[in-house]
Amino acid sequence: MNSDSTKYLISIVGPTAIGKTALSIKLAQHFNTEIISADSRQFFKEMSIGTAVPNEEELAGAKHHFIQHKSIEDPYSVGTFEKDAIQCLESLFKTHDVVILVGGSGLYTDAIINGLDDFPDVDPKIRSQLNDKLNAEGLETLQEQLKALDPASYETIAIDNPHRVIRALEISIGTGKPYSTFLNRKRTSRNFEVITIGLNAERETIYDRINRRVDIMISEGLLDEAKKLFPRRHLNALNTVGYKELFNYFDNEWSLEFAISEIKKNTRRFAKRQLTWYRKNDNIIWFDYLTDTKTIIDRINEIT
Repeated sequence: MNSDSTKYLISIVGPTAIGKTALSIKLAQHFNTEIISADSRQFFKEMSIGTAVPNEEELAGAKHHFIQHKSIEDPYSVGTFEKDAIQCLESLFKTHDVVILVGGSGLYTDAIINGLDDFPDVDPKIRSQLNDKLNAEGLETLQEQLKALDPASYETIAIDNPHRVIRALEISIGTGKPYSTFLNRKRTSRNFEVITIGLNAERETIYDRINRRVDIMISEGLLDEAKKLFPRRHLNALNTVGYKELFNYFDNEWSLEFAISEIKKNTRRFAKRQLTWYRKNDNIIWFDYLTDTKTIIDRINEIT
C-alpha cells in the first residue's frame, strides 16, 4: 500500500453464501481498518439467523458499521443509507487509508460507490393503480407485466419484493421507457478510489453452499425467529426470502418441508440475480472463492 494521500474503498461482492463476510474480516484485519455493511437485510436488529448476520466471533474480528442498527419498524431507504454511509466513510478516512465495503445488495453498494440514479416524476395514480392490482391479482401478475415491459429489470431487481417491482413498473409505465434505461446515467464524484473484489464459484458449488446454509439456519432456530416476527409480517423489511416462506407455513398454506425447499429455491434465484447485476461492472476483479487471502491482498497492493 502506497503512502500517498489516496483513500481506498475495497468493495467485496459476489453471490450469497460465497464467503464475503470471512474475506472482509481478513482484509479488515490485514489493513487494520473497519467494515461497512451494505447488506440491506442485515440492517434490522430483529432479523439475525435468516439474514446470516455475522456471529459474535466475526463481529469481534473487526469493527462493523450498519449491522442491526435499525428496527424493522423504522423505514430505511437506500437514499438515507447512502447519506449515512458516506458520512461514516468521511469519518473513517480521517484515520484510515482503507475501508472495507461488503454486502450482497447491489443497489446499496452502488449507492455508495456511484450515487443514486435520477428518475423523472411520474403520475402518483400509477403507483396507486399498481398497488390495487397487487392486492387484487397478486405479485406474479406484476412480475409478468415487468418482464414484458423491462426484461433487464426483471432479471436484476429483487423480483420477490413488491415495492421494487412496483417502483420499476411505475417508471416504465409513466415514462414509456424501461426503468433500466434510467440506471447508471450519472456517476457521483467521490473522494476515494474503489477496488472491487468479486468472489465466485461454479453454479453447482454456489447452489450447494446455499442449500447447506439454509439447513444450518433451520438448525440454528430460524423457525422460532420467524414465528416471533410473524405478527408483523406486513412490514416491508420482512418481505424477504427466509421469512415470507415460513409465514406461508404458519398460515397453513405450505408444509414445512415445502417452505424450506422454497427458501432454498428463492435464495438460488437471488444469487442468480446478484451475478446478473455484477456482470454490468467491468471493474470487478474476480477470484475463485477458495483463493487464499494473501493472493487477493497481493493483487490489491499491486493496484494501490
